Amino acid sequence: MDLPIVDLFDDELSEAWLLKYFHQGQLRCPHCRRDVKEARLFRVTRRSRLKVYRCKCGGIYNLYSGTVFQGKHFRPAQAILLLRGVCKGEPTAQIAREIGVARQTVHDMRKVLQAQAQRLQPETPLPDRQTETDEMFQNAGEKRSTPSGS
Repeated sequence: MDLPIVDLFDDELSEAWLLKYFHQGQLRCPHCRRDVKEARLFRVTRRSRLKVYRCKCGGIYNLYSGTVFQGKHFRPAQAILLLRGVCKGEPTAQIAREIGVARQTVHDMRKVLQAQAQRLQPETPLPDRQTETDEMFQNAGEKRSTPSGS
């Protein structure tokens, strides 16, 4: 059973969480690095309900600027639930139904998020000579190959 839980989340609290984790708690102009306090509120978007700021340098930006969500129209609560669902390995169709967006949109964002996560993986080997695997690697997105006798 899928629950459309996006309406249960508060967009202001979600926005504060995204600010903390996407911008280390300080939103700045991506062009000149001025603090958002020096910018003026330009507008609030209709679909995502994000505040858009105009900087003194002429730059226009919002909470998603410089992130994988840049140019997307997710409400902050939708963005968090999408991140949560992808991290938990939930099916794309289920996430899409729960947050109220198209399955293809979730699929495309999942690919972007996974590519970004892979890019950020360290290339240095682990310092331990022995490692353990656990349930994290149980469903890593690999498809099973068909038996060669079929």
